[in-house]
Amino acid sequence: MILFIYNLALLAVLIVGAPWWLFRMATTQKYREGLLERLGFVPSRLRRAATASVSQRPIIWVHAVSVGEVLAVSRLVKTLDAALPQYSVVISTTTRTGQVLARERFGPSRVFYCPLDLPWAVRAWLNALRPRLLILVETEFWPNLLNGCYRRKIPVAVVNARISDRSLPRYRRLRWLWRPFLEPLSRVLAQSQTDADRLKTIGCRAQAVTVAGNLKFDVRAAEEAEATRLLKALATDLRLIVAGSTLEGEEAALLEAWPRLLESDPKLAMVLAVRHPERFGAVAALLDKSGIPWLRRSDWNSRAAGTLEPLRPGQIVLLDTIGELASVYSLASVAFVGGSLIPAGGHNPLEPAQFGVPVVMGPHYANFRAITEDLLVHQALRIAGKADLASTFIGLLCDPAQAAAMGSRAKQVFSSQAGATGRCMDALTELLSAHDKTE
Repeated sequence: MILFIYNLALLAVLIVGAPWWLFRMATTQKYREGLLERLGFVPSRLRRAATASVSQRPIIWVHAVSVGEVLAVSRLVKTLDAALPQYSVVISTTTRTGQVLARERFGPSRVFYCPLDLPWAVRAWLNALRPRLLILVETEFWPNLLNGCYRRKIPVAVVNARISDRSLPRYRRLRWLWRPFLEPLSRVLAQSQTDADRLKTIGCRAQAVTVAGNLKFDVRAAEEAEATRLLKALATDLRLIVAGSTLEGEEAALLEAWPRLLESDPKLAMVLAVRHPERFGAVAALLDKSGIPWLRRSDWNSRAAGTLEPLRPGQIVLLDTIGELASVYSLASVAFVGGSLIPAGGHNPLEPAQFGVPVVMGPHYANFRAITEDLLVHQALRIAGKADLASTFIGLLCDPAQAAAMGSRAKQVFSSQAGATGRCMDALTELLSAHDKTE
């Protein structure tokens, strides 16, 4: 009955919202890309793989929503490939940016857009893939997808599971709706004890929930990005501030602080990495308006490396590419992690921490509360609002010894928390083994 009500409400939303969706698809590429896959069309490359896998290599389906989840699960996917060669691992994403990164990390032949949570779309994909296991990353709970797996007796595991401060009240209010879909989950591997307790509260079986740790502590920059190599060559006499995953309002605050930073250290340059690609144009316009000299990282692609001009003091590089930020953080004298100056929950401070880089964040970090508070306890991160952003940067830039010690502590925290991938692998292989015995 609950699923019927959910689907009825979903149908009503689709009908009412159809004009808006049609307009967005007509005017915006990202809404058109992958539409057939989202509606249940399984491309031939995956149909062939699924047909071949029925008797030879059964499929493990991993779903990671966007860039952050793809990064978090990258090492786990590679470990699954290596440890379970008898299985074929396929990966779905929801967002366009996640799709681009997943294709780059795992190869395009096994990456696809996750179907919308429509009964016929979910049915088409489950019938085609016939996965032996579905692995969801973080909190991708979709009733039709979950119900489709349960009806087919496909075990469902959740890795890096978490419930944020923002979403917890909503889950609690709708606990009656969520419990029938969460209670049958086979394994729920939580990031922290707080997350484990919250997951039990909203309907997951206590026996299914364990704390495995945060996969993002196991993230390593896979390789040095081209942007990193170019910046090393073009900024040899400069110190870099790398501002990553910025959202609207944060770029303006950074540009406002920039003159004061240059006064304290005239040999600075900044790499500005905007979180959402659709905002590249708006941030470029903001940089034009500011009068600060700047350039696009993508402009380097059309020129031979030997013809590129060195960066000048005070210049800003707009990192308008996907998948290079994690590596570029390694060059930072100080890193700023965005989504935190405004109430958006913040982004992952571990990406710069792994390189021993001192990290500055704003006061809004609910999405990464456990990680951020652990870094704060070890004095491995600084919190600054818009008013004291410049002074916080200056304090670190003018005291290299203090900044280095802070970065070293951040790296130690990162290293000490590693191991979630191994714990997840133990749980997943045990689950697969138990499921195979029951067949």
